[in-house]
Amino acid sequence: MLKKTVLTFAFLTILITFYGFNARFAAPATDGAPNGMEAMNRSLLPEGSYVISAYDDVIRHISEQEGNDWRLMSAIAYHESRFRPDIISRRGARGLMQIMPSVARQFDVPVTEVSNPETNIWLANKLLTKIASTLCLPEDISEKDRMSIILASYNSGVGHVNDARRLAKLDGENPDSWEVVARYLSLKADPAYYESEVVKCGRFTGSRQTLAYVNDVIGRYDRYCRVAGR
Repeated sequence: MLKKTVLTFAFLTILITFYGFNARFAAPATDGAPNGMEAMNRSLLPEGSYVISAYDDVIRHISEQEGNDWRLMSAIAYHESRFRPDIISRRGARGLMQIMPSVARQFDVPVTEVSNPETNIWLANKLLTKIASTLCLPEDISEKDRMSIILASYNSGVGHVNDARRLAKLDGENPDSWEVVARYLSLKADPAYYESEVVKCGRFTGSRQTLAYVNDVIGRYDRYCRVAGR
């Protein structure tokens, strides 16, 4: 009986080792996206060694590679998840930055990897960069206007924000002013505006949430700038 038990245990050990070894190499590779377990092991900083969150190092490293301000990305992470990587929203958004599976697919990342902190931060940076490129904001726009319009797009979608900008331009107002864009986002709940021929994405009823999102993230970003150096 003892011999049989020892042989069974040995067989299970070999089996687990074999599948464990192959599992590490069977996962789909994604160009540019961080590797899962390796990233998880180096994401967290010990308590007392960070300024904003335990993810300071990884947020800073990825954001700087992408050309984004790591303090802004930290402010987004706080708003989205309070720096909790295990959160999944009712809509299916996942992780620190609350990334939707559709965003992962845009950048050829397996949905199973989205909750990984480093991958999640990488995707958020890629999305923010793509939004900025799509908006084609002028170089002379103020930093606060640029940041606010990009954040509004991150929250509500580029389509609704560009609708608001087109409506503003149609009325002879500045489409690169966040104050103006915010007002037209609110007006997109009114058929007199969302039925305009320049509107491509139809009615928008989420302006209150989007404006609150922008105000909260910008306010927290300002605080993070005061406590954290570049």
